[in-house]
Amino acid sequence: MGMSEFYGAGDEQESIATIHRSIELGCTFLDTADMYGSGKNEELVGRAVKDRRQKVVLATKFGNVRGPNGEFLGVKGTPEYVKQACDASLKRLGTDVIDLYYQHRVDKTVPIEDTVGAMADLVKAGKVRYLGLSEASPKTIRRAHSVHPISALQTEYSLWERDPEDEILVTVRELGIGFVPYSPLGRGFLTGQFKRFEDLAADDFRRMSPRFQGENFRKNLDLVKKIEEIAREKNCTAAQLALAWVLAQGDDIVPIPGTKRRKYLEQNLEAVNIKLTPDDLARIDEVAPKGVAAGARYPERAMAALDK
Repeated sequence: MGMSEFYGAGDEQESIATIHRSIELGCTFLDTADMYGSGKNEELVGRAVKDRRQKVVLATKFGNVRGPNGEFLGVKGTPEYVKQACDASLKRLGTDVIDLYYQHRVDKTVPIEDTVGAMADLVKAGKVRYLGLSEASPKTIRRAHSVHPISALQTEYSLWERDPEDEILVTVRELGIGFVPYSPLGRGFLTGQFKRFEDLAADDFRRMSPRFQGENFRKNLDLVKKIEEIAREKNCTAAQLALAWVLAQGDDIVPIPGTKRRKYLEQNLEAVNIKLTPDDLARIDEVAPKGVAAGARYPERAMAALDK
């Protein structure tokens, strides 16, 4: 996502080099969406994997609609739109099949059975291999899964966003659905790179996030300091510790830390080599219990639009 929008200026050459390096290092699960850069990110990913398509599991998403000037027009999950969006994504990605196709956000005006039914038609047509949902409630997940097997659920999960532990993880595990945490580094906050609000670029969308603002920023910085302290004892970075914690929550959990630079990619991948003992996990739970983060994870309007 950050390669094309939201996190300040991008560098296409470095972005493609980062994708190539990820494949070299055995990181073969690539996640994009048609809304990232209003299609530009799918095009970038498509160019990057053109000569190595068989080496990657390619995931993209539909449902967040953008206008001609990039404006957000809402969520759409009608059967007709599902098929239009898929065809457009296939073209931008330069491929004849999407390995994992997600509904990015649930359209509350369309029965999930209708949306997933259209997604299932894409599987029958050979355009999509597996289906996924993003930010769906347990009830929606069950209804969707009854129409066609859902292979993955993508939802925010990290040391500062542990709400999925209430019902989501129980539901997907009961149904045999893989769990894909996005923003496992708290949109970069858990890396410790931000010490002041002013560290964010003027066009960085995180400036609108309640957790990056005012008193919330200061309180969340205190959390990061505690994580950094444990990380030093483990001879790793705060980001590596945060990723290792997510990985330690189960073999069915596959986090997707975003980065647009080879340097951070290589650092992130080192997290798989960090072993957290039961004592380590208990200590991390003490400093980062459920609900520890100050502020909502999205602005009020975006939170209201989520499937509950």
